[in-house]
Amino acid sequence: QVELVESGGGLVQPGRSLRLSCAASRRIFNNAVHMAWYRQAPGKERELVARVSSGSTPNYADSVNGRFIFSRDNAKNTMYLQMNSLKPEDTAVYYCQAGVKPNIEGYFEVWGQGTLVTVSS
Repeated sequence: QVELVESGGGLVQPGRSLRLSCAASRRIFNNAVHMAWYRQAPGKERELVARVSSGSTPNYADSVNGRFIFSRDNAKNTMYLQMNSLKPEDTAVYYCQAGVKPNIEGYFEVWGQGTLVTVSS
């Protein structure tokens, strides 16, 4: 069962914007204690892009701070990553992720399948 489904990736020119979406099941969205976006560039390790814990404001990697914006729409069970002023070094596969606590004792993490963002002229 796929519980996080990403969309919105593609080819974009440097300086332009792109918005990624991550649709979650209601179970995941309602019980998430944190949500995050990660990315993995070719030949590099996966890195955290943005993370927000319940009741907190998002934290961003230094490389994207001021350009990327995390948001969520509770009515649609969807989180977003608005990416502005894109640079070639932002090229990567982007993943959404959530830490879920369905009950007092339980905790698990779920990942989306990834969506490719290519920044190139």
